[in-house]
Amino acid sequence: MSNKNPIGLFDSGVGGTSIWKEVHTLLPNESTLYLADSKNAPYGQKSQEEIIELSKKNTEFLLNQNCKMIIVACNTATTNAIKTLRETYDIPFIGIEPAIKPAALQSKNNCIGILATKGTLNSELFHQNVALYSDVKIVEQIGYGLVQLIESGNMYSEEMTQLLHDYLNPMIEQNIDYLVLGCTHYPYLIPQIKKILPSHIKIIDSGEAVARQTKHILEVNNLFNTSHKKAENIFYINSEPEVMQELIGPNYKVNYKDF
Repeated sequence: MSNKNPIGLFDSGVGGTSIWKEVHTLLPNESTLYLADSKNAPYGQKSQEEIIELSKKNTEFLLNQNCKMIIVACNTATTNAIKTLRETYDIPFIGIEPAIKPAALQSKNNCIGILATKGTLNSELFHQNVALYSDVKIVEQIGYGLVQLIESGNMYSEEMTQLLHDYLNPMIEQNIDYLVLGCTHYPYLIPQIKKILPSHIKIIDSGEAVARQTKHILEVNNLFNTSHKKAENIFYINSEPEVMQELIGPNYKVNYKDF
């Protein structure tokens, strides 16, 4: 495995680009290869068996591109499939889990909210993490429809505004003081969420923590890119590329690839 090889990332769609941005900011010398399985989004409504099969397919695509490590930039895929991926493939994997710990430890009201997909909230790994904080009230909310609206380019639609009000207002009424975003698509909604939440409620997502963990795993495995060749950042998507292009900006090209 060459240190010059890229870091692979995959998600059910464009949401994991929020993770990619944090990784790229912290590790600008590392090449990356991002895979968006938008054709099969959202993963959150699928069975665990389907999520595992899709995650294996994505992993094998990235391995065929010589990725040196893989970030599962999807909460649903992490909570349902990462154990199987680690048992199946001999490569470092980094997963994304809802940031329950910092929210639970810092909450003054002992009440936090979690907005996530059905697949994440129903997973065994999520329930194990929640059980560690039995003294904290955790208000769970499935974000039905949010991923689909982001993937279809309707992030700022009236429907999105209405859904966010429907999901967040009951949490506000229950006196949460932290909101955990448990899906990598949701950080793109932070500007809209802030308009709804009272200013004292803090929003937490996993992006920075994942970037720091990626740096740590590169260090432990002696995988830092030490060459002086300019880093490359390549993006693949198997559905409409326009939405991803808008999210990552004009400096990077999104490649359509049917897989």
